Amino acid sequence: MKLELLPLSAATYDPHPLHRPDRVWEQTNCSMDAWIEVLHSLGLEPTAAAAFAVSTDFEGDQWTFYKFPPEDLWTTYGIDVHEMAPWRNPLDHVVEQLRRGRLMTVEVDSFHLPDTQGVSYRLTHVKSTIVVNSVDTGSRRLGYFHNSGYHELEGDDFDGVFRLGQHADPAALVPYTELVRLEHLRRDPAPALAVHAAALLDKHLALRPQDNPVERLAARVTEDLSWLQGEDPQRFHDYAFVTVRQCGAAAETAAAFCAWLAERDPRRAGPLRESARHWTLLAEAARAAQLRLARLARGRGASLEDTWAGMAGHWAAAQKALDALSSS
Repeated sequence: MKLELLPLSAATYDPHPLHRPDRVWEQTNCSMDAWIEVLHSLGLEPTAAAAFAVSTDFEGDQWTFYKFPPEDLWTTYGIDVHEMAPWRNPLDHVVEQLRRGRLMTVEVDSFHLPDTQGVSYRLTHVKSTIVVNSVDTGSRRLGYFHNSGYHELEGDDFDGVFRLGQHADPAALVPYTELVRLEHLRRDPAPALAVHAAALLDKHLALRPQDNPVERLAARVTEDLSWLQGEDPQRFHDYAFVTVRQCGAAAETAAAFCAWLAERDPRRAGPLRESARHWTLLAEAARAAQLRLARLARGRGASLEDTWAGMAGHWAAAQKALDALSSS
């Protein structure tokens, strides 16, 4: 039995421009990246709902692991997302919901995701989030959104993703799953979409950190450096991912949103473009910080003090430009 919501092929799939290879951070995190491509494939513009990126924060031991808030997806596109109770095998739920014209997000083991070749596929067990678009239970094939594209898998990987056959494990915890209801999906014209985006921005401006989170990030990384130097490369990778990478990727997402809205809101274009410029500079500086931090973690390289100062300055300048929106 084959079920498919959108007529897609991994061989011909064209990702959204937010995943262009020339971006500072081509990928953000598994959930955010998958959602970008889901929205893109539904004929929607994901950038319009990305205002939340301006309010991401340093959470004490990591930067906000961000994704589109469900309420923003509802406001912008009429997409209803909520958690499911997976009382059956996830495959049974996927089949049930595809029959109803709905998508599901499913937490799976990247060990069985061939698009992670060279990173985790057949190498290490790492949880990740996919969005299932098609399933063929007879031939054991799956079409899914993950990271920066649309992919397909089959055979033993299919069994591994859904814990079937030799991969069955009754003691394993059930995965986190979400239902994506599309019954009220809207594709608003450009002017209305810009109005929704501006309203989301106003909401998230009120949710911004009260101090400079980059300064707190810098202080924590500096404090952790001696510990990090004694850890293995994988632990460094994990640490860098949740700190400087999420900071930089969130900044680039904020830049994309501000630039997108500036093109559609001439009255506020000046402050939005200025904010986008500093968000981009922050994203670039975070990339440099990650490379320098890797050297420091190996006991080489110079201090990151100047890099941190530049990053904090760009965060402050980006937010100052957004503050001007209230008077523009």
